[in-house]
Amino acid sequence: MKHMRFSAVALACILSLQVSAEQVQQVKGGLSPEVERITVYGRQNQVVMNSGLATKSDMSLMETPAAVVIVDEQLITTQGATDLQDLLRNISGVTQAGNNYGIGDNIVIRGLGANYTYDGMYGGAGLGNTFNPTRSLTNVESVEVLKGPATGLYGMGSAGGVINLIEKKPQFNAAHEFTAEVGQWNTHSFGLDSTAGITDKLAYRLVAKSARSDGYRDIGTDRDEVYGSLKYLLDDSQDIMLSTAYIKDAIAVDSIGHPIRIFNTASVNGLGAGDVTWQDLVNDPTAAGLQLSDAQRQQLSDSLSATDGLTPYDFGNAGIISPMAKGNEGEELRFKLTHNIFFDDNLFLNQQLQYRDYQSGFARQTGAYNYVYWKRSGVINADPRAPLVVDDILYPFAARRQEYRQVSADETSWQYFADLRYDFELAGIDNELLVNANYEDRNIRFKQYSIYDADQVNKNKAGEVIYQGKLPYIFDLRSPNWADGEFADYDPLLTSNYDKKVKAWGVGVQHVGYFPYGFTTRVGVAFNEIKQSYEHFGVDPRYRESLAEPKPEADTSDNGITYNLGVTYMPTDNISVFINHSKGRTAYSVLGGVTGNEKDRQDSESISNDLGLRVKAFDDQLLASLVLFKSSRTNLPYTNPDYDDTSGPDVSRYFYDGSEDTSGVELDLNAHLNEQWSVNVNGVYQDARNKQDPTKKTYDTRQKGVPYVTASAWVTYGAEWFKLSSPLDISFGAKYVDERSTDSTSFGIPKGYVPSYTVVDAAVSYHADNWSVQLNVDNLFDEAYYDKAMFLGGMPGAERNAKLSLSYRL
Repeated sequence: MKHMRFSAVALACILSLQVSAEQVQQVKGGLSPEVERITVYGRQNQVVMNSGLATKSDMSLMETPAAVVIVDEQLITTQGATDLQDLLRNISGVTQAGNNYGIGDNIVIRGLGANYTYDGMYGGAGLGNTFNPTRSLTNVESVEVLKGPATGLYGMGSAGGVINLIEKKPQFNAAHEFTAEVGQWNTHSFGLDSTAGITDKLAYRLVAKSARSDGYRDIGTDRDEVYGSLKYLLDDSQDIMLSTAYIKDAIAVDSIGHPIRIFNTASVNGLGAGDVTWQDLVNDPTAAGLQLSDAQRQQLSDSLSATDGLTPYDFGNAGIISPMAKGNEGEELRFKLTHNIFFDDNLFLNQQLQYRDYQSGFARQTGAYNYVYWKRSGVINADPRAPLVVDDILYPFAARRQEYRQVSADETSWQYFADLRYDFELAGIDNELLVNANYEDRNIRFKQYSIYDADQVNKNKAGEVIYQGKLPYIFDLRSPNWADGEFADYDPLLTSNYDKKVKAWGVGVQHVGYFPYGFTTRVGVAFNEIKQSYEHFGVDPRYRESLAEPKPEADTSDNGITYNLGVTYMPTDNISVFINHSKGRTAYSVLGGVTGNEKDRQDSESISNDLGLRVKAFDDQLLASLVLFKSSRTNLPYTNPDYDDTSGPDVSRYFYDGSEDTSGVELDLNAHLNEQWSVNVNGVYQDARNKQDPTKKTYDTRQKGVPYVTASAWVTYGAEWFKLSSPLDISFGAKYVDERSTDSTSFGIPKGYVPSYTVVDAAVSYHADNWSVQLNVDNLFDEAYYDKAMFLGGMPGAERNAKLSLSYRL
């Protein structure tokens, strides 16, 4: 019987929360007010886990016909992970996006966008917005990743999948923990995690942390966080929880990292930068481009290294961050009300209502291009895409076409989810039926100012110069001569000024069937509608005359059916094979404009196909999965080459059949082999392709920043040494990331890439009854590498560093 199955899972989870034997007897005979029911919204998971919130069902992962990976609290703690970026190593197919300007998380799943949630509710970013929070793990006990679209379960989201952060909940058993951390670069933090029952029916949890770090390369972080929650048991079948979160942080932004020098090999008959001589660097024969003397050509040739035009130029620990740049100062406020009610043992309702406000402000550089040699559109070194010469002096490492952007953004959102689940038996078959509804409303007020160097020249319709940038050129990126003064001193232009609203709603139904002979099916169908509106308030006419005046609000909407179809076959208890096909629907952008003539514009959609194998062993203490996948984001727009201002109504301005496609194979393994050994291993081979615009040369090229191969391992051994009362846990981990494309035909480096790397980390920890100490050493062998692929460059990874963590429990 399905309700017997559910009761067994609930009982096991209550036992894992150390409920007393007397309380367990009460559970068997009917829940008392002192014992809360455990649902998929509050379960504690072990190695062979239930898919929980990822699928909003009671399936174990062995039965689940979907690609789901769970990172548990023990692994998070052992690795000393403090933010979401630290966890990427544990999840196959999850990588950093290739054009993030160093802001926020910007993570992709299988090369496609990710949706971030807290216990299933919207957690900010996604869908192309350029201001993002960086999510810490202070109030997170585990992370679930559902790969592939899940619109029916999670509403409007991104194409690649859902990264769901499971937050800490109030517990009735008292537990209080104080933590402190200290590390290199003046890194330190203090934290508190306190939970207890106030009465037999009311429990609280308070989590707080204050952290500071100057950071590697002076990319510092200041963060203060407070999370509070109250859970009240109305009776033995119903509870409510009110949770709040306040986060204030300031994170330095490095938008450039180490840039690739723009040397185009095709402009010198395919010669590499290490092979050319000054005679090869010819001037433009028509004199349309910059004309260099023989001595200057020799100087330019002498400045070249073999990797120019291919990989980032190594500036060492220096950061190309102007004093005028301002860190991303974010402030987030969240309120969430959660209601659970068991109408009986087989009928359950969960409701969640959340309000979220995130304000962000920063000033960052978006350009510092070091042009060396490029024959573009038939002209060699045409200004401003040319080496810098001032007063007949050549500056081969100069930066041109600089832009600084000062951004202020405020995003507010309301979200409501209702999930009604009914467990029943029909003809000897256990079934779960989930009916869900969702509504979300996001409103983004966005404003941006820009300043430029002298390469930016704007003219009016009469051809008169109405604006020229006033920033001084950077003569040498290796030792920048930064501009004096403040951002406002350099004649900023208002370049963006709008309000964007995105509203979505959906209703869906999901059926899970547990059939004889080891078959499990999961079928879900949903109807979703997304409406977008855009109001333009006008910009500086010196920036763009056509956008100077405010425009009335315009809107567009689209709707359709989304679904998931999956089946799992378990020939034995320890082996399962699954196949899954799913379709999702997302807004094409939460920042993109709407012109008012886009009534027929379709939402972006996504398709995912998975064929997977799972194996468990060692008395359910090992779970491994191997998944073949193909995921696509579809309905992407590109400009019709036959369209111009004189085209009639029969000529479409855009086509919507572009796509981003990723295919590959993923491996994930988690194991607690015995009391001493635990292992996490994962890896992926993926080919992510950009197929958005068939009219461009970049059609069917690699997605920027997405490596073909990533692999990671983390092993912990509990050593019985030195006659200690508890084991000494010793951990080693290695992470390999393949080279990542940063190519850009439009910037003259079509073969640009960030090199592959391998980094080894280590940790040692000791846990006594009420205290623990842990030392984490990252980049043990002090490998020089690029952690992220940036726009035309790479973000240097941190050198070897250590962090000491202490905790005391009451």
